[in-house]
Amino acid sequence: MAAVVAKCGGGKKRKCGGEDGALGEMHDDVLERVLARLPPASFFRLRGVCRRWRAAAASPTFLAACGRVPARDPWFLMLSDGQERRQCPAVAFDAAEGAWARCRAAPGPVLPVAAAGGLVLYRAADTGALTVANPLTGASRVLPAPPAAPAALHAVAMYGSPYRVVLIMGELPDLSMAVYDSSKDAWEDAVALSRKPEASSPEREAEGGIGGGDETVYFLSKSGDVMATNMQRSASRQYSSVVTCGDGGEAVAYFLSHSGAVVACDLARRVFSELPRILPVYFEYSIDVVACGGRAYVVVLSELLDTASLRVWEFAGGAWRQVAAMPPSMSHAFHGKKADVNCVGHGDRLMVCVSSGEAANGCFMCDVTTNRWDELPPCAAAAGDGQAMDFVAAFSFEPRMEVAV
Repeated sequence: MAAVVAKCGGGKKRKCGGEDGALGEMHDDVLERVLARLPPASFFRLRGVCRRWRAAAASPTFLAACGRVPARDPWFLMLSDGQERRQCPAVAFDAAEGAWARCRAAPGPVLPVAAAGGLVLYRAADTGALTVANPLTGASRVLPAPPAAPAALHAVAMYGSPYRVVLIMGELPDLSMAVYDSSKDAWEDAVALSRKPEASSPEREAEGGIGGGDETVYFLSKSGDVMATNMQRSASRQYSSVVTCGDGGEAVAYFLSHSGAVVACDLARRVFSELPRILPVYFEYSIDVVACGGRAYVVVLSELLDTASLRVWEFAGGAWRQVAAMPPSMSHAFHGKKADVNCVGHGDRLMVCVSSGEAANGCFMCDVTTNRWDELPPCAAAAGDGQAMDFVAAFSFEPRMEVAV
């Protein structure tokens, strides 16, 4: 169906339908249903085909037809160092087409911090103002200010439809949260979060868990350099978190503490706990949390002996189990590069952005169910100078024209 746009947009003087005549003879509602089935990347070109298609693209019934499309493959909104400095245009990877597509970023000097459904949440670094935008249409709006200024903002989460935005504030173990409900267009009062009783056992405290505080641990690396476990994340991933929703609608947010520990926060019961560490605190590794298919996973890039491994873990039954691993022939390229991983999931797809100060950069897509790994093609068109862009992070959303902010 993508060829429909090309056929009808070949020349300025060519009428819609051209020689075929079929499209020109369609009733408006039938045409809108056909256009709604086009790949989302084609929506950017609908208004340039002809007057009738321009009118259809702006029609409420066209948006209603888009809403009847049950599901669309995800887009991954990509971020580079240049985009963090507002020097590069917004670009997304279209999972259905396996190609790069342009996006409409939210106005102003803002960075994405969360996404849900067809929307992306942006945050202004200087003021903390939150903006919700549809990257496909460019529609956006600024959310009301939260009830309390998040001076010590720890994590930002977004989930559901109508969507909710959750701000997790404070430092472990003193955490609180504030929730914005889009159906009410209002924030709930900030509430304190309690720690689960089982998380404060003497064994957990001895391991350096929540009971012992979220302190920085210093150690010597293999090269003799003094290292610290206090994570320094890129601006685009500083407040990142993921949310999983159970069959009963209960939501759990997962995020990383400053020391790299995984914290699980039950948003309904308002309790949190710190999960056991996959690797000892003094190990050198990069870690990120991701949600795929309603499950939370942890991606760890670590080095052992003379190679590097990138593995995906799930916490189940009180212990971590490995669910996927990048082939050693691919992960070995990261050995000795001090690379960082930033991940995002959607459905069964898991995207891993690997970045370092050296040439070991790349984006990889993993099917968690089959453990198949593919490297994404380079994106040079959006760089402007012909050079391939190096991405440091990504946020996933479902490209939908009809989703309102």
